[in-house]
Amino acid sequence: IGTIASELGVHHDTVRLAVEADRFANTGTQIRPTLLDPYKPLVGKILEDHPKLRATRIFEMIRARGYPGSVVQVRRYIQGVRPTAPEAFLRLATMPGEQAQVDWGHFGKIQVGSAKRALSCFVMVLSWSRAIYARFALDQTLESFLRGHVLGFAALGGVPREILYDNLKSVVLERAGDHIRFHPRILDLAGHCHFAPKPCAPYRGNEKGKVERQIQYLRHSFFAARRFSSVDDLNAQLARWIADVAHVRRAPGHAEGRTVGELLVDERPRLLALPAHAMECDRVVAVTSGKTPYVRFDLNDYSIPHTLVRRPLTLVASEDTVRIVDGQEVVARHARSYDRGKTLEDPAHIAALARDKRHAHDLRGRDLLRSVCKHADELLDALALRGDHIGGHTVRLTQLLRQVGAAELDRAIAEALARGAPGAGSVAHILDQRARARKQLPALDAILPDDPRVRDLRVTPHALDRYDELYAKPSPGEESEP
Repeated sequence: IGTIASELGVHHDTVRLAVEADRFANTGTQIRPTLLDPYKPLVGKILEDHPKLRATRIFEMIRARGYPGSVVQVRRYIQGVRPTAPEAFLRLATMPGEQAQVDWGHFGKIQVGSAKRALSCFVMVLSWSRAIYARFALDQTLESFLRGHVLGFAALGGVPREILYDNLKSVVLERAGDHIRFHPRILDLAGHCHFAPKPCAPYRGNEKGKVERQIQYLRHSFFAARRFSSVDDLNAQLARWIADVAHVRRAPGHAEGRTVGELLVDERPRLLALPAHAMECDRVVAVTSGKTPYVRFDLNDYSIPHTLVRRPLTLVASEDTVRIVDGQEVVARHARSYDRGKTLEDPAHIAALARDKRHAHDLRGRDLLRSVCKHADELLDALALRGDHIGGHTVRLTQLLRQVGAAELDRAIAEALARGAPGAGSVAHILDQRARARKQLPALDAILPDDPRVRDLRVTPHALDRYDELYAKPSPGEESEP
């Protein structure tokens, strides 16, 4: 071994492993008998007659014949002996303008503000020319699906005669064999654009292999390692990439070596003409606000006029705009947000609510003064004739009402009217003079912080006589307590 290692210039362990290779020969694993051995011929016969029968069903059949083991051994054995035959597929050839294939592609998630949204791509492929239309979106709603069709038809220059789909819920609501119940909105689009929707057979995604390959092409050739600032920026880059790269490449399956763009030019005259008016694809939702003038849609709140709270309204959402409609009238319009927990307000809505609240507050103050002071009407009329701002006087008078009481305030109002000086300032001056004449300390307004934990505290009042005793002078001969 040492001589061979020196002659060959290798390590002696390498030579030893080569010379003594018989030590490492696999002598084979020992096969142990199992409880399933007597039933293996029966299992083989069952699989020969029913190649796709489930292991649990075969386990029930042999257990009825006395098999005492578990289903685990049956599964392991069937996994190795189940007959499998390679499946052959037909090559599907189409004519120009005959067919397109449509599907969604998943491209992970992106962060939009504080919300994490799923990023999806709508892909439409013309089967003959392999021309594509693709567009990214932040959802896979029915409205985005229909919008992708409308924009795709416009970008490709026409409508194919049939469109091949997977059995997604936006197309197929229910299926029993060849009996299909289509979604009514996809039938509306098909009738508007004059194409025939055609779902694939269940579990036969290979029937729409052209669009599946295009999604993989987008994933690896366009999306991988690409930077973008927003979905709009990503779609702008995608449109340039389709024009400069995807439609310039050689068309798959065409021996002449023509490009996808050249074949698209030949296919466009054979597509159906676009409808005169594009189909509306906005989402329509019935909404109702609560106590506050906002309606919630897609994780965000949108303001409405405060006069419409708790009334049934209609929300119409496009890809970038949210409109709130009352009957035939658009009462609010906002830019759509894809964030989470945002409040989008129209300043006019908030200003109108604030004006109404201030007006209501003033009216409540006036009603309160009229109900407790018989001279309040005369004072308010005098202020109105003089052209003063009644709201400010009302606020000041209600503050005085809380400080001195209704009877004292009414006497002061009567005196101010008698002096020919109607106004909250005159009334406050009269009350101050009377308090000074009685040597009464001036009343101070309690200023509380905005914190509700302090503002809403309820304190039980106690007798204050003990505090007065602190200022009482001791009688002669009586010692004061320390």
